[in-house]
Amino acid sequence: MSHEVEETLKRIQTHPGVVGTIVVNNEGIPIRTTLDNPTTVQYAGLIQSLTAKARSAIRDIDPQNDLTFLRIRSKKHEIMVAPAGERNLELK
Repeated sequence: MSHEVEETLKRIQTHPGVVGTIVVNNEGIPIRTTLDNPTTVQYAGLIQSLTAKARSAIRDIDPQNDLTFLRIRSKKHEIMVAPAGERNLELK
C-alpha cells in the first residue's frame, strides 16, 4: 500500500473509540486489518453483501447514481464503509 494510505489508516486507528480497520479488495477479500482473523472474515463478508445490496437499491431508485458512503450505527458500534476502488471499513 502507498505511504498515504498507511498514514490514513494509522490516523483513523488513533481516533478514540476505534476498535479496528479493515481494507478489502473488490471481491471482499481482506488485504489489511487490525482485527483478529475470525472477526475480520465475518465483518468483511457481511459488509460486502450489505454494500452490494445498498448499491443496488440506490441504482434501482436512480440508475445514474451510485453508493459513495455507507454508515451503519448500532447501540454498540458504528461501521463506516467507503466503497470506492479499494473498500475501507472502520469499526468503532
